[in-house]
Amino acid sequence: MTEALGRTPASEAFTPPTRFAVPGRIPVSDRVASVWQTATITEIRRETPHAATFRLAVPAWAGHLPGQHLMLRLTAEDGYVAQRHYSIASAPDDSGHIELTLDHVEGGEVSGWFHTTAQPGDTVEVRGPLSGFFAWPGDRPALLIGAGSGVVPLMSMVRHHRARGLDVPLRLLVSARTPEELIYAREYGAETTPVFTRSAPEGVPVGRMAAAHVAPLLAQRPPGGWEAYVCGSNGFAEHASRLLVAAGQPVDRIRIERFG
Repeated sequence: MTEALGRTPASEAFTPPTRFAVPGRIPVSDRVASVWQTATITEIRRETPHAATFRLAVPAWAGHLPGQHLMLRLTAEDGYVAQRHYSIASAPDDSGHIELTLDHVEGGEVSGWFHTTAQPGDTVEVRGPLSGFFAWPGDRPALLIGAGSGVVPLMSMVRHHRARGLDVPLRLLVSARTPEELIYAREYGAETTPVFTRSAPEGVPVGRMAAAHVAPLLAQRPPGGWEAYVCGSNGFAEHASRLLVAAGQPVDRIRIERFG
């Protein structure tokens, strides 16, 4: 999420992904992940008042799996270097390009530069993809639960599912404070259930994600069961994982990435 792994981070400081049970880790090439590449900003799209998507051209990008992240490096004119982890928002099939969605974090060095200074044509450095733990290769039913910028790596999974026309079941529960703060609101379809904690459209209840949101999805258990992916702040990740376990999701089939 990262600065909240760009996962459009919600916080400037990233806590490395927590491995809540480690089933099916996907190997990552150390050679590819260690090479810095120049990335050029080609487009900036506003998602919410505080979040924007930055499209980057990376001609030698080796590809990624939905859910993976990268390391981004900015170097100032005086030589000062800042590095942050960010989730990749785009689907893997977008050859030569990747997208990052960043919250504007108050006091954030990197997110602040992106939101106040960056323009198409500017360059940064990236390396990756990193981490196979949270990756979803599209081969198993996926139950995705995110809050705020935690939806960024999950959106990569949704986009991959659509782009490939996959038949494997996929559902997304996403929490935001208000409809105006719901990242990617224009892209959601029947696979998505939004939950609003402060204000909502008329007729939609307001409140924290609860058992009433999670339990019905667990009851629709597909063949082989769900692989659950949870991404959000520390507090949200703990809350959502408890809801999953209470509804019957096996602990060893819950993958968590958190930021804080």
